Amino acid sequence: MVFASRAACLALLVSFLVVRPAAAPAAAELVLLTTGRTLALSGHKFEGDRVVLYLRNGGEIVCDRSLIVRIEPDPAPAPPVQVVVESPPLPARPFAEIIDAVSVRHGVPPALVYALIEVESAYRPAARSPKGAMGLMQLMPATAEQYALTDFFDPLANIEAGTRHLKSLLDRYDVDPFDIQDVNLDSALAAYNAGDGPVRKFGGVPPYPETRRYVAKIRELVNAAQNE
Repeated sequence: MVFASRAACLALLVSFLVVRPAAAPAAAELVLLTTGRTLALSGHKFEGDRVVLYLRNGGEIVCDRSLIVRIEPDPAPAPPVQVVVESPPLPARPFAEIIDAVSVRHGVPPALVYALIEVESAYRPAARSPKGAMGLMQLMPATAEQYALTDFFDPLANIEAGTRHLKSLLDRYDVDPFDIQDVNLDSALAAYNAGDGPVRKFGGVPPYPETRRYVAKIRELVNAAQNE
């Protein structure tokens, strides 16, 4: 415990006090000093002519009792004790078993299919777009017909057809699906969103704001998945 003379203690108090770590009783008090300063305490203890002041933010000081005008309860609550709580594990992605199995079967990175479904439907099997696309992977009727999809809202059937369609576009644009830096990936994703015609017309991602945002968002999600 550190003891300071009256003069030294005053100097310490004026300069906002030098403290040392210490355990303190659990309480909430205010001490008014002759210097005019008020300190928030977690408790105090008298030792003869001296008083130990337990500072609420940790540590303690010792000074003459003559420096104390009064000590009174603090009507404000003491700061709550911080408790470290472990975060619960993140929930599994919806339809993870289906997506993983179908992706592997067709040679497409699962992260790419997850990203596409998140952007297309936010994992809502019954999603419908104003243009007529339906299901998790938002397939148009003409596209669904190519893959014999009849139940757009069946997760397995929709993911199967959508992943096959995505793989066909990756092959068409000569994309290495496991290389996120492949420059042709943007064209394949744009074709999934806007159709093959506009991509061929413009020689790459067409200048449609929606399609450009779409491609950028999927790349962002895939990059984030790779960094997990």
